[in-house]
Amino acid sequence: MSVRSEPSPPPVALVEAFANSLSPMVITDARAPDNPIAWANEAFLKVTGYSTEEIVGRNCRMLQGPATDQATVERIRGAVRAAEPISVELLNYRKDGTPFWNAMTITPVRDSDGLAFFYAAQADMTHIHQLEVSMRGTNDELERLVDARTQDLSAALEQKTALLHEVDHRVKNNLQVISSLMLLKARRTPEGEARDALQSMAERIGALSTAHRMLYSEGDCTHFNLGEFAAEFLADMNAGLDPDRRRIEADVEPIAVAAAMAAPLALLIHELTANALQHAFPGEREGRVSIAARRTDDGMHLIIRDDGVGLAATPVNPAGFGRNLVEMVVRQMRGTIVWADAGPGTTVTIDIPLRPLP
Repeated sequence: MSVRSEPSPPPVALVEAFANSLSPMVITDARAPDNPIAWANEAFLKVTGYSTEEIVGRNCRMLQGPATDQATVERIRGAVRAAEPISVELLNYRKDGTPFWNAMTITPVRDSDGLAFFYAAQADMTHIHQLEVSMRGTNDELERLVDARTQDLSAALEQKTALLHEVDHRVKNNLQVISSLMLLKARRTPEGEARDALQSMAERIGALSTAHRMLYSEGDCTHFNLGEFAAEFLADMNAGLDPDRRRIEADVEPIAVAAAMAAPLALLIHELTANALQHAFPGEREGRVSIAARRTDDGMHLIIRDDGVGLAATPVNPAGFGRNLVEMVVRQMRGTIVWADAGPGTTVTIDIPLRPLP
Protein backbone atom coordinates (compact mmCIF):
# COMPACT_ATOMS: atom_id res chain seq x y z
CA MET A 1 0.00 0.00 0.00
CA SER A 2 1.46 3.28 -1.10
CA VAL A 3 1.46 6.26 1.17
CA ARG A 4 0.61 9.69 -0.31
CA SER A 5 3.40 12.09 0.49
CA GLU A 6 2.66 15.75 1.10
CA PRO A 7 4.22 18.15 -1.43
CA SER A 8 7.26 20.00 -0.23
CA PRO A 9 6.56 23.65 0.49
CA PRO A 10 8.29 26.18 -1.77
CA PRO A 11 11.23 28.17 -0.34
CA VAL A 12 10.23 31.16 1.79
CA ALA A 13 12.20 33.66 -0.33
CA LEU A 14 10.47 32.43 -3.48
CA VAL A 15 7.06 32.74 -1.88
CA GLU A 16 7.80 36.31 -0.76
CA ALA A 17 8.99 37.25 -4.25
CA PHE A 18 5.83 35.82 -5.82
CA ALA A 19 3.63 37.40 -3.16
CA ASN A 20 5.00 40.88 -3.86
CA SER A 21 4.95 40.53 -7.67
CA LEU A 22 2.69 42.88 -9.62
CA SER A 23 1.83 40.00 -11.95
CA PRO A 24 -1.08 37.77 -10.87
CA MET A 25 0.21 34.36 -9.79
CA VAL A 26 -1.49 31.23 -8.53
CA ILE A 27 -0.28 27.78 -7.43
CA THR A 28 -2.47 24.68 -7.47
CA ASP A 29 -1.91 21.42 -5.60
CA ALA A 30 -1.41 18.74 -8.25
CA ARG A 31 -1.63 15.93 -5.62
CA ALA A 32 -4.93 17.01 -4.12
CA PRO A 33 -8.26 15.97 -5.65
CA ASP A 34 -9.44 18.29 -8.46
CA ASN A 35 -6.13 20.21 -8.47
CA PRO A 36 -7.32 23.04 -6.15
CA ILE A 37 -5.78 26.44 -5.61
CA ALA A 38 -3.22 26.24 -2.83
CA TRP A 39 -1.88 29.80 -2.94
CA ALA A 40 -2.41 33.09 -4.81
CA ASN A 41 -0.65 36.42 -4.57
CA GLU A 42 -2.21 39.79 -3.89
CA ALA A 43 -2.16 40.78 -7.58
CA PHE A 44 -4.29 37.73 -8.45
CA LEU A 45 -6.79 38.60 -5.71
CA LYS A 46 -6.97 42.19 -6.95
CA VAL A 47 -7.66 41.14 -10.54
CA THR A 48 -10.31 38.55 -9.67
CA GLY A 49 -11.93 40.38 -6.75
CA TYR A 50 -11.85 37.32 -4.52
CA SER A 51 -10.27 36.95 -1.07
CA THR A 52 -7.81 34.21 -0.16
CA GLU A 53 -10.45 32.38 1.86
CA GLU A 54 -12.83 32.36 -1.12
CA ILE A 55 -10.42 30.73 -3.58
CA VAL A 56 -8.08 28.41 -1.67
CA GLY A 57 -9.27 24.82 -2.03
CA ARG A 58 -11.29 25.54 -5.19
CA ASN A 59 -10.42 24.71 -8.78
CA CYS A 60 -9.57 27.59 -11.11
CA ARG A 61 -12.62 26.79 -13.22
CA MET A 62 -14.50 29.00 -10.78
CA LEU A 63 -13.30 31.91 -12.94
CA GLN A 64 -15.00 30.56 -16.06
CA GLY A 65 -18.34 31.82 -17.33
CA PRO A 66 -20.87 31.70 -20.16
CA ALA A 67 -18.56 33.16 -22.85
CA THR A 68 -15.44 31.23 -21.86
CA ASP A 69 -14.11 29.33 -24.87
CA GLN A 70 -14.53 25.63 -24.12
CA ALA A 71 -12.02 24.58 -26.76
CA THR A 72 -9.33 26.54 -24.92
CA VAL A 73 -10.49 25.02 -21.64
CA GLU A 74 -10.04 21.54 -23.12
CA ARG A 75 -6.53 22.47 -24.22
CA ILE A 76 -5.71 23.48 -20.64
CA ARG A 77 -7.17 20.26 -19.24
CA GLY A 78 -5.18 18.20 -21.72
CA ALA A 79 -1.95 19.95 -20.76
CA VAL A 80 -2.69 19.44 -17.04
CA ARG A 81 -3.41 15.75 -17.53
CA ALA A 82 -0.17 15.38 -19.46
CA ALA A 83 1.72 17.58 -16.97
CA GLU A 84 2.93 19.78 -19.84
CA PRO A 85 3.36 23.58 -19.88
CA ILE A 86 0.87 25.65 -21.88
CA SER A 87 0.26 29.32 -22.69
CA VAL A 88 -3.25 30.51 -23.57
CA GLU A 89 -5.62 33.47 -23.39
CA LEU A 90 -8.99 32.78 -21.84
CA LEU A 91 -12.03 34.89 -21.06
CA ASN A 92 -12.52 34.70 -17.28
CA TYR A 93 -14.94 36.40 -14.90
CA ARG A 94 -14.31 38.41 -11.75
CA LYS A 95 -16.27 37.92 -8.56
CA ASP A 96 -18.65 40.73 -9.55
CA GLY A 97 -19.33 39.01 -12.88
CA THR A 98 -17.38 41.35 -15.15
CA PRO A 99 -15.34 39.52 -17.81
CA PHE A 100 -11.62 39.95 -18.34
CA TRP A 101 -9.11 38.43 -20.73
CA ASN A 102 -6.61 36.33 -18.83
CA ALA A 103 -3.28 35.51 -20.51
CA MET A 104 -1.74 32.66 -18.56
CA THR A 105 1.27 30.39 -18.71
CA ILE A 106 0.76 27.18 -16.72
CA THR A 107 3.89 25.27 -15.76
CA PRO A 108 4.08 21.91 -13.93
CA VAL A 109 6.41 21.89 -10.89
CA ARG A 110 7.99 18.62 -9.76
CA ASP A 111 9.83 17.57 -6.62
CA SER A 112 11.64 14.38 -5.64
CA ASP A 113 8.34 12.47 -5.54
CA GLY A 114 7.14 13.70 -8.96
CA LEU A 115 4.50 16.24 -9.96
CA ALA A 116 3.70 18.49 -7.02
CA PHE A 117 2.24 21.82 -8.19
CA PHE A 118 1.05 23.78 -11.18
CA TYR A 119 2.30 27.35 -11.26
CA ALA A 120 0.38 29.88 -13.35
CA ALA A 121 1.68 33.34 -14.17
CA GLN A 122 -1.12 35.52 -15.50
CA ALA A 123 -1.77 38.93 -17.03
CA ASP A 124 -4.95 40.94 -17.52
CA MET A 125 -5.12 41.53 -21.31
CA THR A 126 -8.56 43.13 -21.32
CA HIS A 127 -7.24 46.53 -22.40
CA ILE A 128 -5.46 44.93 -25.36
CA HIS A 129 -8.63 43.21 -26.52
CA GLN A 130 -10.62 46.41 -26.04
CA LEU A 131 -8.03 48.23 -28.15
CA GLU A 132 -8.29 45.55 -30.84
CA VAL A 133 -12.08 45.84 -30.84
CA SER A 134 -11.78 49.62 -31.04
CA MET A 135 -9.28 49.36 -33.89
CA ARG A 136 -11.51 46.91 -35.73
CA GLY A 137 -14.34 49.38 -35.38
CA THR A 138 -12.09 52.19 -36.58
CA ASN A 139 -10.85 50.08 -39.49
CA ASP A 140 -14.42 49.16 -40.40
CA GLU A 141 -15.38 52.84 -40.36
CA LEU A 142 -12.31 53.75 -42.44
CA GLU A 143 -13.14 51.01 -44.93
CA ARG A 144 -16.70 52.29 -45.11
CA LEU A 145 -15.48 55.83 -45.71
CA VAL A 146 -12.94 54.64 -48.31
CA ASP A 147 -15.62 52.60 -50.09
CA ALA A 148 -17.97 55.57 -50.08
CA ARG A 149 -15.22 57.88 -51.33
CA THR A 150 -14.25 55.37 -54.01
CA GLN A 151 -17.84 55.16 -55.18
CA ASP A 152 -18.04 58.96 -55.29
CA LEU A 153 -14.80 59.16 -57.27
CA SER A 154 -15.95 56.41 -59.64
CA ALA A 155 -19.21 58.23 -60.21
CA ALA A 156 -17.35 61.50 -60.79
CA LEU A 157 -14.97 59.76 -63.19
CA GLU A 158 -17.88 58.26 -65.10
CA GLN A 159 -19.49 61.68 -65.36
CA LYS A 160 -16.21 63.22 -66.49
CA THR A 161 -15.70 60.47 -69.08
CA ALA A 162 -19.23 60.93 -70.38
CA LEU A 163 -18.66 64.68 -70.58
CA LEU A 164 -15.35 64.22 -72.42
CA HIS A 165 -16.99 61.93 -74.95
CA GLU A 166 -19.78 64.43 -75.43
CA VAL A 167 -17.24 67.23 -75.93
CA ASP A 168 -15.26 64.96 -78.26
CA HIS A 169 -18.35 64.25 -80.33
CA ARG A 170 -19.20 67.93 -80.62
CA VAL A 171 -15.65 69.02 -81.40
CA LYS A 172 -15.31 66.35 -84.11
CA ASN A 173 -18.58 67.45 -85.63
CA ASN A 174 -17.51 71.10 -85.53
CA LEU A 175 -14.13 70.33 -87.12
CA GLN A 176 -15.83 68.32 -89.85
CA VAL A 177 -18.30 71.11 -90.48
CA ILE A 178 -15.52 73.71 -90.66
CA SER A 179 -13.45 71.52 -93.00
CA SER A 180 -16.47 70.89 -95.23
CA LEU A 181 -17.31 74.61 -95.39
CA MET A 182 -13.74 75.48 -96.35
CA LEU A 183 -13.62 72.79 -99.05
CA LEU A 184 -16.95 74.00 -100.39
CA LYS A 185 -15.67 77.57 -100.46
CA ALA A 186 -12.43 76.42 -102.13
CA ARG A 187 -14.35 74.73 -104.93
CA ARG A 188 -16.29 77.93 -105.55
CA THR A 189 -13.21 80.10 -105.49
CA PRO A 190 -11.30 80.75 -108.74
CA GLU A 191 -7.98 79.01 -109.09
CA GLY A 192 -5.16 80.89 -107.44
CA GLU A 193 -3.65 81.65 -104.08
CA ALA A 194 -6.99 82.08 -102.31
CA ARG A 195 -8.25 78.69 -103.47
CA ASP A 196 -4.97 76.98 -102.57
CA ALA A 197 -5.01 78.59 -99.12
CA LEU A 198 -8.57 77.42 -98.45
CA GLN A 199 -7.71 73.90 -99.62
CA SER A 200 -4.63 73.80 -97.38
CA MET A 201 -6.51 75.03 -94.33
CA ALA A 202 -9.21 72.41 -94.86
CA GLU A 203 -6.55 69.69 -94.97
CA ARG A 204 -4.91 71.01 -91.79
CA ILE A 205 -8.24 70.94 -89.99
CA GLY A 206 -8.71 67.39 -91.25
CA ALA A 207 -5.39 66.37 -89.68
CA LEU A 208 -6.43 67.92 -86.38
CA SER A 209 -9.76 66.12 -86.57
CA THR A 210 -7.96 62.79 -87.05
CA ALA A 211 -5.73 63.41 -84.03
CA HIS A 212 -8.71 64.45 -81.96
CA ARG A 213 -10.69 61.38 -82.94
CA MET A 214 -7.80 59.03 -82.08
CA LEU A 215 -7.18 60.75 -78.77
CA TYR A 216 -10.57 59.66 -77.43
CA SER A 217 -11.20 56.47 -79.40
CA GLU A 218 -9.59 54.21 -76.75
CA GLY A 219 -11.15 56.00 -73.80
CA ASP A 220 -7.79 57.33 -72.59
CA CYS A 221 -7.80 61.06 -73.14
CA THR A 222 -4.45 61.65 -71.44
CA HIS A 223 -2.15 59.97 -73.98
CA PHE A 224 -1.70 60.11 -77.74
CA ASN A 225 -0.10 57.28 -79.72
CA LEU A 226 1.98 58.76 -82.51
CA GLY A 227 2.44 55.40 -84.25
CA GLU A 228 -1.32 54.85 -84.56
CA PHE A 229 -1.83 58.37 -85.84
CA ALA A 230 0.91 57.96 -88.46
CA ALA A 231 -0.67 54.73 -89.73
CA GLU A 232 -4.10 56.31 -90.11
CA PHE A 233 -2.68 59.52 -91.56
CA LEU A 234 -0.66 57.48 -94.04
CA ALA A 235 -3.73 55.58 -95.18
CA ASP A 236 -5.69 58.81 -95.72
CA MET A 237 -2.88 60.52 -97.64
CA ASN A 238 -2.03 57.54 -99.85
CA ALA A 239 -5.70 57.12 -100.73
CA GLY A 240 -5.47 60.33 -102.75
CA LEU A 241 -2.20 59.47 -104.55
CA ASP A 242 -1.37 57.47 -107.65
CA PRO A 243 0.62 54.56 -106.14
CA ASP A 244 2.59 54.11 -109.38
CA ARG A 245 3.92 57.67 -109.22
CA ARG A 246 4.04 58.81 -105.62
CA ARG A 247 3.74 57.22 -102.20
CA ILE A 248 4.24 57.95 -98.53
CA GLU A 249 5.95 55.48 -96.23
CA ALA A 250 6.13 55.51 -92.44
CA ASP A 251 8.32 53.88 -89.83
CA VAL A 252 7.00 55.36 -86.62
CA GLU A 253 7.40 53.69 -83.25
CA PRO A 254 4.29 53.52 -81.03
CA ILE A 255 5.42 56.52 -79.01
CA ALA A 256 2.99 57.58 -76.30
CA VAL A 257 2.99 61.32 -75.74
CA ALA A 258 0.93 63.66 -73.61
CA ALA A 259 -2.48 64.56 -74.99
CA ALA A 260 -1.49 68.23 -75.17
CA MET A 261 1.02 67.32 -77.92
CA ALA A 262 -1.55 65.57 -80.14
CA ALA A 263 -2.61 68.61 -82.15
CA PRO A 264 0.90 70.11 -82.64
CA LEU A 265 2.39 66.77 -83.75
CA ALA A 266 -0.52 66.03 -86.10
CA LEU A 267 -0.20 69.48 -87.64
CA LEU A 268 3.59 69.12 -87.91
CA ILE A 269 3.50 65.76 -89.71
CA HIS A 270 0.71 66.85 -92.01
CA GLU A 271 2.41 70.10 -92.96
CA LEU A 272 5.80 68.56 -93.77
CA THR A 273 4.25 65.71 -95.74
CA ALA A 274 1.83 67.90 -97.67
CA ASN A 275 4.59 70.43 -98.48
CA ALA A 276 6.83 67.66 -99.78
CA LEU A 277 4.10 66.31 -102.04
CA GLN A 278 3.28 69.78 -103.29
CA HIS A 279 6.77 71.19 -103.93
CA ALA A 280 9.26 68.32 -104.17
CA PHE A 281 7.76 66.69 -107.24
CA PRO A 282 6.93 69.35 -109.84
CA GLY A 283 5.14 68.34 -112.99
CA GLU A 284 4.91 64.58 -113.46
CA ARG A 285 7.96 63.76 -111.37
CA GLU A 286 7.67 60.54 -109.40
CA GLY A 287 8.81 60.35 -105.80
CA ARG A 288 8.56 59.05 -102.29
CA VAL A 289 8.09 60.71 -98.91
CA SER A 290 9.08 58.88 -95.75
CA ILE A 291 8.18 59.55 -92.14
CA ALA A 292 10.32 58.05 -89.38
CA ALA A 293 10.11 58.60 -85.63
CA ARG A 294 11.74 56.90 -82.67
CA ARG A 295 11.96 57.44 -78.96
CA THR A 296 15.27 58.70 -77.57
CA ASP A 297 16.61 59.10 -74.06
CA ASP A 298 15.57 62.76 -74.05
CA GLY A 299 12.45 62.70 -76.19
CA MET A 300 11.59 61.99 -79.81
CA HIS A 301 13.62 62.04 -83.03
CA LEU A 302 11.53 62.74 -86.14
CA ILE A 303 12.71 62.69 -89.76
CA ILE A 304 10.65 63.65 -92.83
CA ARG A 305 12.53 62.87 -96.04
CA ASP A 306 11.70 63.05 -99.75
CA ASP A 307 13.65 62.22 -102.89
CA GLY A 308 12.40 65.23 -104.82
CA VAL A 309 14.16 68.21 -106.38
CA GLY A 310 15.58 69.54 -103.11
CA LEU A 311 15.43 72.87 -101.33
CA ALA A 312 17.69 74.71 -103.76
CA ALA A 313 15.46 73.87 -106.71
CA THR A 314 12.22 74.79 -104.97
CA PRO A 315 11.08 78.31 -105.90
CA VAL A 316 10.54 80.71 -103.00
CA ASN A 317 6.85 81.39 -102.36
CA PRO A 318 6.43 84.83 -100.74
CA ALA A 319 2.92 83.87 -99.67
CA GLY A 320 4.04 80.50 -98.37
CA PHE A 321 2.94 79.63 -94.86
CA GLY A 322 3.94 75.98 -94.41
CA ARG A 323 7.58 76.35 -93.37
CA ASN A 324 6.80 79.17 -90.97
CA LEU A 325 4.00 77.11 -89.45
CA VAL A 326 6.28 74.09 -88.97
CA GLU A 327 9.00 76.14 -87.29
CA MET A 328 6.45 77.84 -85.05
CA VAL A 329 5.04 74.46 -83.93
CA VAL A 330 8.53 73.10 -83.22
CA ARG A 331 9.36 76.15 -81.11
CA GLN A 332 6.09 75.72 -79.25
CA MET A 333 7.17 72.18 -78.29
CA ARG A 334 10.66 73.46 -77.33
CA GLY A 335 12.26 71.37 -80.06
CA THR A 336 14.87 71.92 -82.75
CA ILE A 337 14.56 71.60 -86.51
CA VAL A 338 17.13 71.29 -89.29
CA TRP A 339 16.35 71.61 -93.03
CA ALA A 340 18.89 70.04 -95.38
CA ASP A 341 19.34 69.13 -99.04
CA ALA A 342 19.70 65.36 -99.16
CA GLY A 343 20.90 65.06 -102.77
CA PRO A 344 18.39 64.16 -104.04
CA GLY A 345 15.55 65.54 -102.05
CA THR A 346 15.11 67.26 -98.73
CA THR A 347 15.53 66.01 -95.19
CA VAL A 348 13.89 67.68 -92.21
CA THR A 349 15.20 66.52 -88.83
CA ILE A 350 13.33 67.41 -85.67
CA ASP A 351 14.14 66.63 -82.04
CA ILE A 352 11.43 67.21 -79.44
CA PRO A 353 11.86 66.79 -75.69
CA LEU A 354 9.20 64.64 -74.02
CA ARG A 355 8.24 64.67 -70.38
CA PRO A 356 7.80 61.31 -68.64
CA LEU A 357 4.18 60.23 -68.75
CA PRO A 358 2.31 59.82 -65.44
